[in-house]
Amino acid sequence: MAAILGIDYGRKRIGVAVSDAGAKIATPLTVLAAADRARAIRDITRLAAEHAAAEIVVGLPRSLDGTLGPMAKEVTEFVEQLRASAKTPVVTFDERLSTAQAERAMIDVDMTRAKRKERIDKVAAQIMLQSYLDSRSKQNG
Repeated sequence: MAAILGIDYGRKRIGVAVSDAGAKIATPLTVLAAADRARAIRDITRLAAEHAAAEIVVGLPRSLDGTLGPMAKEVTEFVEQLRASAKTPVVTFDERLSTAQAERAMIDVDMTRAKRKERIDKVAAQIMLQSYLDSRSKQNG
């Protein structure tokens, strides 16, 4: 197996997480500025190469009823641009409520608001990626 890169796309920031080489455990990696989309895509493709990622997984935010709203359409456009630039395969995965889960987890450990703001995006990427890894192991298991 090889590492997998997880992306939590946001309008201001893009959270990035990476799995171990066995694709079992996700770890928060970094946060990229989303304002310059071309640069963010270059940074993601560089990170995928640095970590020898076999795949890039981008969280697709669905509504609670499963439909695709305006943010999901924006993410889909981002994914298409990423696919055009990346040598690594890019897939999407349902990431409903990953940011809310990340916020709740950080509040539970009494993290300050400033630290939560600094880390929320990469922790959301970690939660989404871990969900993806877990779903893969259930399918293969």
